[in-house]
Amino acid sequence: MKKSLRLLFATLAAGALALCGCSSSQEHTTSSDNKKDDAKAPVTLTVFAAASLNKAFPDIVDKVLKKDHPHIDVNFSFEGSSTLVDQLNSGAPADVFASADEKNMTKATDAHLVSDVTLFAANVLTLIVPAGNRANITGLNDSLDGKKLVVCAPQVPCGNATKQLSEQLNVQLSPVSEEQKVTDVRAKVENGQADAGLVYVTDAKAAGNKVQIIDVDGSDKVVNMYPISMVNTSKHTKEAKAFIAAVKSPEGQKILEKYGFRSPTAGS
Repeated sequence: MKKSLRLLFATLAAGALALCGCSSSQEHTTSSDNKKDDAKAPVTLTVFAAASLNKAFPDIVDKVLKKDHPHIDVNFSFEGSSTLVDQLNSGAPADVFASADEKNMTKATDAHLVSDVTLFAANVLTLIVPAGNRANITGLNDSLDGKKLVVCAPQVPCGNATKQLSEQLNVQLSPVSEEQKVTDVRAKVENGQADAGLVYVTDAKAAGNKVQIIDVDGSDKVVNMYPISMVNTSKHTKEAKAFIAAVKSPEGQKILEKYGFRSPTAGS
């Protein structure tokens, strides 16, 4: 009888231990699953980017970033680089900043807004006129006399490049307006408000058959290098780094090239 009772107690004890083990194992699995779910939880990045990137960057998100990181969504703010630096300085939240020149990125670095900066693209200027070129403009020459030329403001990267180019070519320009972003210059030429505009090659390409491109001899003398960096206050550092990696990846570089950008190596 005693032997039977001992056997019964031993069996019950073994069963209890087995149940404890199963319970512990189940809790561990659940915790691990939660971590996986957390890693794939939707994250929305805010990317401040130069206006000239308004076609290429969304394409990179769709075709490169989303492939490996489907949980990352991106909200873009496309403005002139100087405007974006001012916004960051005023406390506007962002995760990534991409500038159309090194000058404005240096401002952001000096203000301790960004730190790990890398180059990812290059761009040059060209002259565009409305389709048909009714003003008969032939270049940065006297054909612009009395015509409505639109350029970027000097503090904007494309405006600084315009100033450098005119000095390099020893040409005096008399624009009727100076815009805060290159896309506004392009828009005024597209809708006929301007007879000509100096824009990036990428913007001229984006305008398609709405404009006619007039090559400017010596435009290669002024090259704008495009730097990118994670913003120091970003709360999504892994995702911000994943976005930058997508931009710099071979696939991302091919997309930038498709839109008319050069590689930073070729641009230097």
